[in-house]
Amino acid sequence: MDFVWTPWRYRYIAAARQDDLCVFCEALKAGDDASVFILLRGSKNFVILNLYPYTAGHVMIVPYAHGGTLQACDTDTLSEMMLLAKRVQAALEATYHPEGYNLGMNLGRAAGAGIEGHVHMHLLPRWSGDTNFMTTIAETRLEPEELAETFRKLRRALEPGSAAEKQR
Repeated sequence: MDFVWTPWRYRYIAAARQDDLCVFCEALKAGDDASVFILLRGSKNFVILNLYPYTAGHVMIVPYAHGGTLQACDTDTLSEMMLLAKRVQAALEATYHPEGYNLGMNLGRAAGAGIEGHVHMHLLPRWSGDTNFMTTIAETRLEPEELAETFRKLRRALEPGSAAEKQR
């Protein structure tokens, strides 16, 4: 058996064991959006890069209010979630020109939720062939871009007056 070492994932695994800490609530407390990769803030939700992305540009749209179910979210929060998804999709389109998108939620551990206690929606660009042999055989993903670079590109695409903002 071959091994591909990913020591940076230990932080994620260790944090997942601490039920009293929520990575989203902790990111909000940081006080420096760039250091925790918060791309955009709405009135009820914020957009943050996924620290362990499936593809470059994998973001999550997260309510400010901590709650693990859709029932815990009010209608305005859920509506803004979709409007932010639309806005970020335009930025992803202008930046990465993907061939498609995945948009969705995993609610509950059985559904694949890595963070059960805080509802969030994933939006990620996809390309034909982005699932390669490393993913299917070695269960390892290869990312072509550092998070800081993804953050810089998307933050610029979300600025007022950008091409992506004019499209929405």
